[in-house]
Amino acid sequence: MRARRPLFFVGALAAALAGVAYPREAHAQAIPPAAERDQNWEAVSTVSMLIGVGTVTLMPRIYYNDPEATVGWKARYHVSQLGVAAALTSATILVDGPIKNLAEGTRPDCTPEETEIRADGSNCESYGMPSTHSFAAWSAHGAGLAIWIIDAWVYSERVYVGSLIPNVVVSGVAATLTSIARGVGTEPYEDPAQIGVGVAAGMITGFLVGLPYALLQEPNCGYGNNVICW
Repeated sequence: MRARRPLFFVGALAAALAGVAYPREAHAQAIPPAAERDQNWEAVSTVSMLIGVGTVTLMPRIYYNDPEATVGWKARYHVSQLGVAAALTSATILVDGPIKNLAEGTRPDCTPEETEIRADGSNCESYGMPSTHSFAAWSAHGAGLAIWIIDAWVYSERVYVGSLIPNVVVSGVAATLTSIARGVGTEPYEDPAQIGVGVAAGMITGFLVGLPYALLQEPNCGYGNNVICW
């Protein structure tokens, strides 16, 4: 009986020490954020990006009708415009994955080692070159600008403010706000170079995608009063 009592206390002590050591080990494994970033600016950049992209994607083609038909401004929705959105979405995914991993530009206050670990909650889970948010927002603006230029100067030969504001002004303001939100704060999400490359690459890509689409796809729907067409 006496022999069992020491063994009981040894077992109880070992269990107690294990219970104390386990939380410490679990706590040691929790990686604190390497960079304290403002989640509010993250939300602002995402919302403004979606506003710009959504505005250009859902905007109808507006043109001044041929004098031989009913004269006046017409608006037509083209299903083919979703092809522009799909192309820019694919480009954004390419930027966010292979291109960023190839460039290996770390986010502010992150090291290459922290980025390679990709620990959840570290705010260093991915590279920042180029800025994906800026690329997406400015590619939408570039596409909207190209479509507006062709509709206004090629097919209409005049400017309509109702097309200029959403395609150019709204998308441009949304893109600007997106890039600003990515670069402000004590520890921003991207540095100026990463944002600048995202802006330039997005603007050029969007314009080069939107320009041939607008040239090849006339804004009208042919004969009839169809509002939606290919």
